[in-house]
Amino acid sequence: MRMYFDVLGRENRRGTVFMSSGLGGSAHYWKPQTGTLLENGFKVIVYDQLGTGRSRPASLPAGYSIGDMATEVIDLLDATGTRDCHFVGHALGGLVGLQLALDAPARLRSLTLVNAWSRISTHTERCFDARLALLDACGPSAYVRAQPIFLYPAAWADAHADAVANEVEHAIEQFPGAQTMRGRIGALRAFDVRAGLERIDKPVFVSASTDDVLVPWTQSRLLAEALPYAETEFVARGGHAHNVTEAEAFNRSLLAFLQKHA
Repeated sequence: MRMYFDVLGRENRRGTVFMSSGLGGSAHYWKPQTGTLLENGFKVIVYDQLGTGRSRPASLPAGYSIGDMATEVIDLLDATGTRDCHFVGHALGGLVGLQLALDAPARLRSLTLVNAWSRISTHTERCFDARLALLDACGPSAYVRAQPIFLYPAAWADAHADAVANEVEHAIEQFPGAQTMRGRIGALRAFDVRAGLERIDKPVFVSASTDDVLVPWTQSRLLAEALPYAETEFVARGGHAHNVTEAEAFNRSLLAFLQKHA
């Protein structure tokens, strides 16, 4: 197994921020955050998740799970000589962070969850059913071209039409294959850590946008209610990828949380 990762900045007293993206799995997803983190003295690690981008094998292992993804993070922490980190995860990446908090709590200083969940909701299941039906009936190009509908508010996507079009074309070129995509979606659908949330004794920043059309913001509220040391921020706009669409506001909140716990 070979995985692509970038180490940005140098180790220092503020610590390392390890960033894990959502279903797309790309290190590039965190570009709106990395500059701010580096400017404020944090070392940053980003990576392409197994089966995506520059970390693409022929196929994922049978029964691939969020637990496997958490083990991959531990391997990357070891490979980079990182004792512990502030873990930041978006959607699927947040699930990886929750699993990591249960499997290897000593590797975490804090955990940030962006539009994540402890068990997938019926609404999100319906969205993935529709996306997989589109993949089966029309192929990868149609699947990817529908993706911005679930990520971004309509007005933002319209105002940034060129950037969204470029992102879609790149995602089509980098599409990991239908089997891999089904395996990754299957992993997040099988995830359920509701029974373990009370054992997570790290500070957790739960961030959600109430206009997210893919993941109900109430999923984040349920997380916050079950986690012993949760701090929350619910914003009115920004969609599923509000750390991208409202990056300046999100960065302020994330930085305040990290500095508090650095």
